[in-house]
Amino acid sequence: MAKRDFAVHSVLVTGSSSGIGLGLVKQFLKLPTPPQWIFATFHESDEEKNREINNLVSQNSNLVLLYLDVTDRKSIVAAAEEVQKYVGECGLTLLMNNAGILINATLQEETAKNMAAEYAINTIGPLQVSQVFLPLLEMAAERSPQQGLSCSKAAIINTCSSAGSLELVAFFDVGEMVGYRCSKAALSMLTRCQSLEYPDYGILCACIHPGYVKTNLTEWQGEQSVEQSTRGIIKVLSTLSEEDNGSFLDWEGHRVPW
Repeated sequence: MAKRDFAVHSVLVTGSSSGIGLGLVKQFLKLPTPPQWIFATFHESDEEKNREINNLVSQNSNLVLLYLDVTDRKSIVAAAEEVQKYVGECGLTLLMNNAGILINATLQEETAKNMAAEYAINTIGPLQVSQVFLPLLEMAAERSPQQGLSCSKAAIINTCSSAGSLELVAFFDVGEMVGYRCSKAALSMLTRCQSLEYPDYGILCACIHPGYVKTNLTEWQGEQSVEQSTRGIIKVLSTLSEEDNGSFLDWEGHRVPW
């Protein structure tokens, strides 16, 4: 369980209609002190795909569903404007850049088109979303009475992967996933860059490896269930402090080699 004093005023999770994103939304709703506002995002108008998140929205008055395409800056700006209407001067406490795609291609099969698509969503998407939501994160940090850095004050958490670790190159026997690995390695560098600049605004930045999770992204292969992974992630978030800024951790809180 997360620390009992873990309290986040508001959180936005990209890619929330399924998989890890949906699991994170569920875990935030289960907290002893749930966020006043949870913003879940989707980018496909598919009733079947969005059925579960829509059901959660109907049952929880603090859960708001927003359209957000991380590759479209106008869409991101529109989502930020909606979030602003709910949070007002309190700002956005926690941004979780979770949306991602995986195309399992070998070195010989990889194409520029596939690689560009993975970079657009997995790397450039988190960059753009963080840029647009920065003023709301700054606002949350300025209003927080907490000293130092934490996810309860203001934070950006990027969903990375040990598959993008230059040292580990994890799960290569499962799939080469060349474009995916490169995009996640680039996301790790983006996180490091954010961690050097955004703490000046009171914002903690880190990346999380959720594990090899059984989702549609991994074609339901994996070592952890969505619930195991997301429950662990929430616990890790509840413990992050200034010394964790710029770190790469897994869902159990262990350091992942870059």
